Amino acid sequence: MLKLNQYPALIIPVIIALVSLGLQVADLVPQFRYSRSLIEQGHWWLLITGNLVHLGWGHLVLNLAGLAMVWWFFIDDLRAWEWLLVLPISGLFVTLGLYLFDVHLIWYVGLSGLLHGLFVAGGIRLLSKELGFAVVLLGVLAGKLAYEQFFGSLPGTSEMSGGPVVVNSHLYGAIGGVVSGILISLIGRYTGRK
Repeated sequence: MLKLNQYPALIIPVIIALVSLGLQVADLVPQFRYSRSLIEQGHWWLLITGNLVHLGWGHLVLNLAGLAMVWWFFIDDLRAWEWLLVLPISGLFVTLGLYLFDVHLIWYVGLSGLLHGLFVAGGIRLLSKELGFAVVLLGVLAGKLAYEQFFGSLPGTSEMSGGPVVVNSHLYGAIGGVVSGILISLIGRYTGRK
């Protein structure tokens, strides 16, 4: 059963899910995906919206399940304002990382980079409460990221999502999560919130 103080933090993932669903239903993926050529022509908003559109329904369902999992894991740890801090930072780390370092990537879609950022920020937030569990969660994610960097996407993920997995989006999102998690910790120390 949800506690009253958990509802604000639920609103953010629900809004993300509804926006992603709406863009999929309206078939607006081509207009809202990250596109290097369009960004170079001044369509800067694609740096944000590319995280919200998906290859197809399978990809969307997979990402929304991941969003629900991240929310559930960190239901008591990430407040609404922290979601609002992590999402744009991790999202921009994903797309700016792709833009700056993956220059041959023409287009990109999906929430998975953001999900990695949320997972890392939540794990960092959890370190002060449940050190052992947080270390295990972050260690498993670090192992997954290392596997992807050396061997490519996890077996079966391309098939489940309906297209190639851009593993660097996961890495860039996780780095954004580290930055966000540190910012949240610093804000917490400065304001006295834990």
